Amino acid sequence: MDAFYASVEQRDHPELRGKPVAVGGSRQRGVVAAASYEARRYGVRSAMPSITAQRLCPDLVFVKPRFESYKEVSLQIRAIFAEYTDLIEPLSLDEAYLDVTENKKNITSATEIAEAIRAKIFTQTQLTASAGVSFNKFLAKIASDINKPNGIKVIRPGQALAFLEKLPVEKFHGIGKVTAARMHKMGIRNGADLKQFDEIEMFKRFGKAGRHYYRIVRAKDHRPVQPNRRRKSIGAERTFSEDQTDLDSMWTRLEPIALKVFDYMEKNDNYGRTVNLKMKTPDFQIFTRSKTYQREIRTRDTFRSIALELLTQYWTEAGAVRLLGISVSNLTRETPDDNIQLEFDFPVKEE
Repeated sequence: MDAFYASVEQRDHPELRGKPVAVGGSRQRGVVAAASYEARRYGVRSAMPSITAQRLCPDLVFVKPRFESYKEVSLQIRAIFAEYTDLIEPLSLDEAYLDVTENKKNITSATEIAEAIRAKIFTQTQLTASAGVSFNKFLAKIASDINKPNGIKVIRPGQALAFLEKLPVEKFHGIGKVTAARMHKMGIRNGADLKQFDEIEMFKRFGKAGRHYYRIVRAKDHRPVQPNRRRKSIGAERTFSEDQTDLDSMWTRLEPIALKVFDYMEKNDNYGRTVNLKMKTPDFQIFTRSKTYQREIRTRDTFRSIALELLTQYWTEAGAVRLLGISVSNLTRETPDDNIQLEFDFPVKEE
């Protein structure tokens, strides 16, 4: 989907149409969850601190997120997918892989299916979607970003190698800024440069990821579309209106977050063995620390004590925090669908 959260807000609130919109965050302390295309023209993007976003775009309109609305639209979209195939692997509320090799409508062209789905999404939701069509997940993912918004890109087998050779390495899905910078120092600017390094050399320099880079630049990706992805964690996190600089104030804010996570586990009878603490400093460094137990943590008091123990042991590593979070992994039941994030990186109104 194109700028999904922001597009839903502009659809539901006509006064926002044509304006630069940021979903989430606040003008002082928050983080942008999604930016409309009008905002992106100014350089505003998701995961950007709100204060930076407003500096880039003084007329930016901040909108409080409505995740129930986004989820409702997401279910509409997945129902459209299901008209064509059951092989649907959701990546998030607004993105999914579909395998249409064999499909319910017996359409022989994947491109035709993609266009039909995009048209149906617009008819039913008044929102636009972009599609990538290719013969493996890696190429389809890259293709889906090429002609955004409201576009489609097809990469056929005979086109794949030439396409990848010209592609800048920072455009490769799975290669982030840090890895791209390392590659630039090695003289690797695009796929053609990347192909000059053999698999052993890539493994030496990048570990297991190096083998992955070696394969994908050669259009080798045999991962199947997995309709039953497993939920591996449950978590909650919050950004605060002011930095927290001592243990007592941190615990006062972390405790309700931890209890919210436990209540969700209890409600769903799905407990975990590993508790993870997340701390983000005022300069956006992230510290994560965890503790694993032989058995699931099944009482509220025990879970609360573990969260406090982690914070007490490690808070000095951060010194001051703008965000705290708790998540649980090694769940009793790693259930279908995405990981559950109960709270997002938005500011909390503290009274």
